Amino acid sequence: MSVSAERKAEIIKDNAQAKGDTGSPEVQVAILTERIKNLTEHFKSNHKDNHSRRGLLMMVNKRRNLLAYLKKKDVERYNALIQKLGLRK
Repeated sequence: MSVSAERKAEIIKDNAQAKGDTGSPEVQVAILTERIKNLTEHFKSNHKDNHSRRGLLMMVNKRRNLLAYLKKKDVERYNALIQKLGLRK
């Protein structure tokens, strides 16, 4: 359910603003998106796992808050991230 270290390093490299950047909203949102995708796959076979579902809801809310912050700070970066991750249709 969690993201492997190699996959996480790849996500950080793809979304980092500068070398060594792990705390920018883009990186955080990308990692949360990967974890959310993994959990939704988990729920296809484990639909009664309500404890993990609570964690999923918390991750979705955290991602939503980070996206709202990014939209408030810089709309261009927000739009680029949404496009890159394919979050909105």
